[in-house]
Amino acid sequence: MPQAANNSGLWEMIWSAGPMVKFVLVVLLFFSIFSWAIIGYKLLLLRKIEKETASFYDLFWEKRQFAHLFAASKNYKYTPLAPIFAAAYNEITGLMKSAEGGEPWLRKDDVERFQRILRKAIDSETAKVEYAVGFLATTGNTAPFIGLFGTVWGIMASFRDIGAKGSANLAVVAPGISEALIATAMGLLAAIPAVMGYNHLMTRIGRLSTDMSNFASDIVNVLEKQASKKG
Repeated sequence: MPQAANNSGLWEMIWSAGPMVKFVLVVLLFFSIFSWAIIGYKLLLLRKIEKETASFYDLFWEKRQFAHLFAASKNYKYTPLAPIFAAAYNEITGLMKSAEGGEPWLRKDDVERFQRILRKAIDSETAKVEYAVGFLATTGNTAPFIGLFGTVWGIMASFRDIGAKGSANLAVVAPGISEALIATAMGLLAAIPAVMGYNHLMTRIGRLSTDMSNFASDIVNVLEKQASKKG
């Protein structure tokens, strides 16, 4: 019963709040819902990406045959290693077709171009994974201030009521201030999960970026070894 009474009192304060405070609460509710949606979606996506990335890495070292690996990469829909390898493979086939008989198909200039192509592919895949995560940082930075704005506005309205009624006792002041403080609480409720989710996701994305960089280095190393054997 006490809990039900508290919930009833909370909703009563929200409904009796002023228009501006209600608007602030709606904005913060949108921030909170959207943040949780991003966190949930990214967690599921990263789980699939990490699983496929480990599998594709193992396949890369198992096959060592780029043509077979390229054919198999079409079955990997989530890992960024597949499009990174595809970018490298397309360049490899172009070099091998243009190489004249007896000449090495991979030169020093080609290796540097490979590294630039792989770096561009890594940046592109990283941007895809990070998409919408920045909204969590925006929520964490702005939600407390939006809530504070609603609180300040509500307190100003309470002081106007005090002036209109000509009384400053607790019974007059307390309801308006308590309604206003709900905005600050809502701002914190939106910001704290967003900051925690952002830090967690960026840590996992950072590890994924390291895996992508290591994979690109492995591709270049394998190419150099194959080119030196054929040369």
